[in-house]
Amino acid sequence: MTRPFRFGIVAPIRSDLATWRDRVRRIADSGYSTLLMPDFPLMQPSPGPVLAGVAAMTELRVGTWVYASPLRAPWLTAWEAHSLSMVTEGRFEMGIGTGRPGIADELREKGVEGVPPPNGRLEGIRETVRRLRELDGPDRHTPVAMAVSGPKARALAAEVADTVTFPMPDRPRDEIAELAGDFRARNIELALAVPVIGHTVAPHMAPPDTDTAALHAADSLSALPDDPAAAVEEIQRRREQIGFSYIIFGADMADRFAPVVAKLAGH
Repeated sequence: MTRPFRFGIVAPIRSDLATWRDRVRRIADSGYSTLLMPDFPLMQPSPGPVLAGVAAMTELRVGTWVYASPLRAPWLTAWEAHSLSMVTEGRFEMGIGTGRPGIADELREKGVEGVPPPNGRLEGIRETVRRLRELDGPDRHTPVAMAVSGPKARALAAEVADTVTFPMPDRPRDEIAELAGDFRARNIELALAVPVIGHTVAPHMAPPDTDTAALHAADSLSALPDDPAAAVEEIQRRREQIGFSYIIFGADMADRFAPVVAKLAGH
């Protein structure tokens, strides 16, 4: 099944609140489906209150991109996700992963002891989703998006996720296509986060020293051309060849890529 396109924006707060709110309203008016917040403690506000505020002032769907599972106990993440699903009247999507590179050192710096190994972090995701489903009950289903790479993460996502993304910028696209095929066969939504547009790197989506030229030279799925017309063609190619229908950009490109969204969203 070919899913219609939808588009999300990762919009960390990097300005005064009034300017950021103005940007959020423009995003809502430009046809984007979802506003997403990263999970960077002390560098950004906690996602929950911010997303509840966005949902109150717009009709956007909202989500985390993504909760780092080791930062919270599973019951706490599940409770917050279920609460957001309730207060947004079903417009919240819980993105969750095992944590960005260096998460173990970051946790130790924050005084967290007993940081779980990668396999333990996957079990934390499983437990979080289990508790979320218990809280949701039979009448609610909070969508779950998972960032996956290794075989164990992919197996878990096949069991519990509604949406899957692959945070592997250096992998050739034929390898990603092979990985995506299993999820596409299960009719799980495939999301593609694109941190690099032209030579602009989206904050909190990729390191600021990312070699953008190398990504373009390698035809990486992590990059798109900055010309909207060329981007439209490439996005369509990625859905046709691999199945990506949910495309996510950084907020700095939201205005420039509004014509892309206008042309493709819902088609």
